[in-house]
Amino acid sequence: MGAEGFIQDPATKQAKRFHRDEKSWSQDPMVFVDTGVPIPGEPPLLKTRVHLHRDVAVTLWNDLLKVGWKPVEALWGADQEV
Repeated sequence: MGAEGFIQDPATKQAKRFHRDEKSWSQDPMVFVDTGVPIPGEPPLLKTRVHLHRDVAVTLWNDLLKVGWKPVEALWGADQEV
């Protein structure tokens, strides 16, 4: 996961967008994690946003991989916020 990454549950199509909080990154790295469902041809249905320390976000990403979630290409952009 670089500055931004997406991971998706193949069974439910729920997805998470992990992206840096640029305001905190240099002193205390924090990451936003947005959860939503992509809807083809429409804006995604964004449900939640959490603000996590970088280490917690990396652990969450790795835990999701272990239970079958898959990294995917970007499903929505910064212009579609929670």
